[in-house]
Amino acid sequence: MIDKLQQILEIPLAFLSFCFYKIMKLAIGFLYTIYLRFNQEKASQWRVISQKLIDTTLSMPVLMTKGPRWNTHAIIGTLGPLKVEKYLEINREIADSSAGSWIMVIYDFPGYKTITNLTSFKSSQSETWQKIELESGKYTIGLRYYDRAEKIYLPSIKVDGIQIVDRIEVDRNINDFYKQIIERKNWFYSALHYYIFTILKWRKILPESFVKQEFLPVGAPDTEFLYGKLEQNNRLEIELPRDILEKYQAYLTVYDRASLPLFWHKIESEKYITESIEQKGYYLIRMRQKKPGIENKHNIEQQITITENQTEPVKNNE
Repeated sequence: MIDKLQQILEIPLAFLSFCFYKIMKLAIGFLYTIYLRFNQEKASQWRVISQKLIDTTLSMPVLMTKGPRWNTHAIIGTLGPLKVEKYLEINREIADSSAGSWIMVIYDFPGYKTITNLTSFKSSQSETWQKIELESGKYTIGLRYYDRAEKIYLPSIKVDGIQIVDRIEVDRNINDFYKQIIERKNWFYSALHYYIFTILKWRKILPESFVKQEFLPVGAPDTEFLYGKLEQNNRLEIELPRDILEKYQAYLTVYDRASLPLFWHKIESEKYITESIEQKGYYLIRMRQKKPGIENKHNIEQQITITENQTEPVKNNE
């Protein structure tokens, strides 16, 4: 009886969740913009996603509306807004020595529209400082480090030739907070993201552009995404051809229905079986190129087999 009632209410509740998310995203974004305007002294300081950050006022709601598909595999730093007249520069040597690969995305402010990006593949290894030319305006920066080194630093930044951001050292285990983040779950976050499972469930009859816009994070040109819903007590069986593993790094994160990460894994074998999840949720696999210039990357989805199976909860044997 309860299951039938849930099925009847699924779509109306998903529609209400969708509206609630849009309203909250605008409201929280407005408050965060005001906060940044009145805290200019912090604009030139790296803010690292960490336990310390999410404990501060407004940070968790901001992240749950601006970037709710938590990237559990990367160390993430944000910066700005910075006033730029002509260009900014990143100390590429610091970034290269801190991670196996990285991407820096530049957004305008306060609109947060993606302007450009720089990756470890695109950066010029012949120069210490990598220049990015921009139109006059205010910008924010998001930097993601993958495959972290033993010593990790977020890099120095110059604006119009003047260094205004100093490098900072980052604890290698700074992402350990993800292990307890599910404890933050409450009605607010559940209501925000309730609709995501529904649109993934009905993905085949919805416009793919709409589903991607609602679910996927802002991606890098060297990243492909594989994703889908997970029913209660189901698990995934993922098969990656050997040639795909040679070309890509595969990062899996499984989320509950409130979009909080349940578990994550870097897939390095041709077959990987996840744990069962005891609740409805969804998964996201970030496929990142190991080197630039890989051809036919958009056919990657046809080369990977992802099967959702109903089963009793099991432990992965890897």
